[in-house]
Amino acid sequence: MASNRPAPAAPSAPHQRDTETFGFGGHRTDEGPFQEWNPTAESIRPVRGRHRVTKQRGGGLARSSTVLGVGVIAAVGAGGIASAQTGKPPVSISVPDLPSVGSLISDDDTPEGSSTALSALGTASADADQGGSGAGEALRARIMAQVEHQQEQIETKAAQDAAKAAEKAAAEAVAKAEQEAKAKAAEAKKKADEEARKKAEAERLAALAKQYTLPTSSYTLTSTFGQAGAYWSSGYHTGLDFAAPTGTPIKAVHSGTITEAGWNGSYGYKTVLTLDDGTEIWYAHQSSIGVSVGQKVSTGDVIGRVGATGNVTGAHLHLEVHSGGSSSGIDPMAWLRGKGLTP
Repeated sequence: MASNRPAPAAPSAPHQRDTETFGFGGHRTDEGPFQEWNPTAESIRPVRGRHRVTKQRGGGLARSSTVLGVGVIAAVGAGGIASAQTGKPPVSISVPDLPSVGSLISDDDTPEGSSTALSALGTASADADQGGSGAGEALRARIMAQVEHQQEQIETKAAQDAAKAAEKAAAEAVAKAEQEAKAKAAEAKKKADEEARKKAEAERLAALAKQYTLPTSSYTLTSTFGQAGAYWSSGYHTGLDFAAPTGTPIKAVHSGTITEAGWNGSYGYKTVLTLDDGTEIWYAHQSSIGVSVGQKVSTGDVIGRVGATGNVTGAHLHLEVHSGGSSSGIDPMAWLRGKGLTP
């Protein structure tokens, strides 16, 4: 390429008039004569603008070389960036060594003589490509390290949660076992206490049984306490009936004092034995009385005989128990059992 713009072609003076070209057959006074124009460096007006054409150095290139060099550099740089961003292998671009661009072009903003070889720019682009690839690998390694760290944190938390759950389950199992053991121990203690109480009660009743006795023998229970019927004026039975043959001995159930002995209407011959605690034992329908008022008696002493006196239908002993001297009686069956006796 030429370093200077081509000069405009000079009009040539025709040696003869061409009627077909000029004036359509007529001669015009404003044409010719012409002279040849030979442009020189002094006759060419310099081009105004930011860039000025300088002298060629080393037979260099024109401004279009600059455009080519810049385009090549841009292409190389774009290739490096694309390679770094997409991760694709870089495309090799071969650029022949050219004269320094700075030696060919002199701008107002560029000091004369400063230059950068295109081969050096290509090397820098390759280095940038390698640097971009290295940066991509470093970024990938950093991301993978973060992922591994987060995975380790997740696994560590899962292990800690599992350990806490296992510890909680173990604690609950221990607490449950302790509660069950306590419940079993309490149940065993309760059972043992119950057995001890029963044993103590049996011993107490056995001791009482030695102090108390049944009022007669060879009997049959015929009527119980509270039994309803028209036979009793109160509408219900107030005692416990021991049916036995007439003349069967009647005994003192416990030691005490005779407070009543004699006839008592519907009760027939009746005896009242008052115990030391104030409980009264009534014996009714006797055929005969063997004690007197104020007499002290002991457990098992004979105080009378079975009979059929008073309001009766047959020979039997009508026994009533009055606690604390009350007129209303209590169940003789329960009271006798409370003394260790089984009627």
